[in-house]
Amino acid sequence: MPATTGSVPSLTLRRALGWHRPLMVLAVAMAALSVVGLVGLVADDRVLTGLPIWAKPTKFALSTLIYAVTWAWLVALVREHRPEAARWTHRAGTVAAVLLGVELVIIVLQVVRGTTSHFNRTTPLNSTLFTIMAVSIVAVWLASLYAAAQLYRVRGLESARGRAVRAGAVLAVVGMGLGVLMTLPGIAGPTAAAGITGAHTVGLADGGAGLPLLGWSTEAGDLRIPHFVGMHALQVLPLVLVGLELLAARVAVLRSVDVRAGVIGVAAATYAGLLAVVTWQALRGQSLIAPDAATLAVTGAVLVGAAVGVVVVLRRRPVAV
Repeated sequence: MPATTGSVPSLTLRRALGWHRPLMVLAVAMAALSVVGLVGLVADDRVLTGLPIWAKPTKFALSTLIYAVTWAWLVALVREHRPEAARWTHRAGTVAAVLLGVELVIIVLQVVRGTTSHFNRTTPLNSTLFTIMAVSIVAVWLASLYAAAQLYRVRGLESARGRAVRAGAVLAVVGMGLGVLMTLPGIAGPTAAAGITGAHTVGLADGGAGLPLLGWSTEAGDLRIPHFVGMHALQVLPLVLVGLELLAARVAVLRSVDVRAGVIGVAAATYAGLLAVVTWQALRGQSLIAPDAATLAVTGAVLVGAAVGVVVVLRRRPVAV
């Protein structure tokens, strides 16, 4: 969703490539790696931690592609509306692009070597590679935090669009930060191999039964879920707004910018609530697909709150004709 106000504008490939060149180059590289990963899933029958060995680089490549395109757009947004901050925001994007590239190179290298990348300190080489990854992702997080902060200093955005990108950016940074939970002491259980210093799964060893391709545990809590859900708020909330803008042609009440901003506020609060629920669920060692009564009750409360919030917004806001 580009930065201009009014109806949803068209987007050309040339314009997209001009958002932030290093991030867009990374996106192209990730598209190519996704193809390689898909071929690997078919051609390479090796299994690692319960999944096809090429599943991880394929997932990371797709996620990084989405991250790179979205943040390239946001850097361009800052450049357009706050030129005085453009240089440092551009540099933050470049740092993120380079270090995410480093992380993916290490992930692929470890796949080629037939071993894991994350949490792996079983040999000096594996430990060094994981340390590089850890330092890189912290720097990416800081760069993303800086870029998100700059969005709050941007002026001239339509209120609904500004709220969608700002709330999405904050939740994305929170989601990225939730990845640190996987490295906390005690997360890797007693059945973890020697030299493994973290885990995705809470309550069981990594590598058990999981959802196809994603690998999220179907038997225990999985910290990859809140990490994923949080990171991709930055795509979900703007897409919700795009949907509202498209519906405005048919639904009169949505023609009001204030109404759309209000609905986006409710959507952001709901998303944050659901992110908190899946984080709480994972930390209790509970599978996403087997929620207990407490999880269902809290989730229901969040959804009821969302419905009430939307009704309040629609009733209190004036209709723009």
